[in-house]
Amino acid sequence: MKIKKFKKNFNDSITDELVLFLEINEELGFENYSQGFGLLRDDKSGIATWSENPDFLDKLMPFAQANCSGSMYAIWNNDENKSLNELPVVVFGDEGGYHVTAKNIFELMQLLTFDTEITVDHEEVYFYKDEDYEESEGLAEYKLWLKETFNLNTVDNADEAHSILENAQKIYKNDFEKWVSQYYSE
Repeated sequence: MKIKKFKKNFNDSITDELVLFLEINEELGFENYSQGFGLLRDDKSGIATWSENPDFLDKLMPFAQANCSGSMYAIWNNDENKSLNELPVVVFGDEGGYHVTAKNIFELMQLLTFDTEITVDHEEVYFYKDEDYEESEGLAEYKLWLKETFNLNTVDNADEAHSILENAQKIYKNDFEKWVSQYYSE
């Protein structure tokens, strides 16, 4: 995918860090470095199933597949006048549920190193690995890229993943749920 196409997800504005993220995604391949994950061009048709209200759609920037069943990651512009890199990342589940996932794109990049699909339901969001887990082919290269490019550590267990989720939710969960409830109720 070309940068020009990808940056449409972000209202034709993109950061250097997101460009680098797209480049490694393209190099390693869709779903090839973290199970179920891949950056994509999104036309907001999926997020519009939650609400077609322009105020809702204007504040959400879907940019990635979150799992193989159709959940999606979006950056939420919560009007804090932060750069795209600093805005919270949220997930909308394919079977319902919407949750804050990370405080920013860098934390999402770290969560991807746990190399398992996110589970999203109405009440909670979490990561886990079952006994049949097999490491993604490009994971080692992605981890090395993350460390060399942004000096970010990997997430090696479910407790670390949960900690990232929990800390982001402490900061943004109430505001995000209140904001979404203006446009959608489960």
